[in-house]
Amino acid sequence: MCGIIGLFTGCQAVTFCPRASARVDPAASSASAAGPADEYRSPFRSWYDRASVRRAPRRTGDTAEDPVHYFPPDHVPVAAHPLVKALAPDLFEQVLIQHLYRYQDFTSKLEHLVVNRTALGIAHGTIGVRLPEEMRLDAYKVYCDEAYHALSAAEVIQQVRDRTDVEPRLPAQPYFLTRLEQILQSCDQDLRPLVEILFVVVSETLISGNLADIPDDPGVLPMVSEVVRDHAVDEGRHHTYFAIFLRHLWGQLDERTRRRAGRYVPQLIETFLAPDTESIEAELRDYGMGRDQAAQVVAEVFSRETVLAFGQAAARQTVRHFAGLGVLEDPRTAEEFHRYGLLEPASATSAPVPALREQ
Repeated sequence: MCGIIGLFTGCQAVTFCPRASARVDPAASSASAAGPADEYRSPFRSWYDRASVRRAPRRTGDTAEDPVHYFPPDHVPVAAHPLVKALAPDLFEQVLIQHLYRYQDFTSKLEHLVVNRTALGIAHGTIGVRLPEEMRLDAYKVYCDEAYHALSAAEVIQQVRDRTDVEPRLPAQPYFLTRLEQILQSCDQDLRPLVEILFVVVSETLISGNLADIPDDPGVLPMVSEVVRDHAVDEGRHHTYFAIFLRHLWGQLDERTRRRAGRYVPQLIETFLAPDTESIEAELRDYGMGRDQAAQVVAEVFSRETVLAFGQAAARQTVRHFAGLGVLEDPRTAEEFHRYGLLEPASATSAPVPALREQ
């Protein structure tokens, strides 16, 4: 997936993502932890005819007329706040453009630096998981898809920058990479490779509503809509693939390793769902907004209740995949899922929820 769910906290389209139609029934996975996974049925059977890298033309904005917006305001949470709406029109559009830059930068770095490292390991059989030969070959297709998504994302940034003269305000690395590094440093050394693999599984199975709605917004620069549509076409296959891969992986771990690794899954989910509020506040101040006003926007847009509700919707299918493997049968693991607000309604969550802390 594009890996920017945290940037879309509060999006009402989250439950309509086309990836939902590519779900693997978690109930069918319940036996996998104790025995071999089901016979592999490849989700890439039509890849040579349908994958974006195989059939899609290069997406450019060279001949397009000026759009209404470079990114849909409905998919930029702060854009709905009255203090942001009150910005001068050129500054308001910069808010949308910078969000587009963050989205594409997040996508490019996620696919290149994290997902494709695991895809290579699967393809070459170097991650210690026994897989059907067809499944290893399909990992090459995942790699091609993700490399193409990264290239497309990088080109969108370049073309929008050249078209608008708005320079990207991007950190040296996206927030999710910093969080992932912190999680890996907290792990026992022998668990780190496995936890990174689980991070990839999480990233490929979370549901992101932006992939469903953005291509249908007529006011957005066509190049942006087309790149998102191309990505959505591929991500349904990836969701199915990594749900199947998880069954193979989990079935080959001993019970102790399952317990140790499973307790990190809520943190990995939180890594995607927690918005980078500090960076958003700093950006709003760059537009001339006072410190107190910027803090007010972030506190009201990314409220505890909003972030929790969105996180539950976005992570529901991922949680089901893990639950179907018996991950929640370990009391300490179930406690972690509850602590991160992933197993019960927001109103019923009384323990502190790290994913929702206001920064």
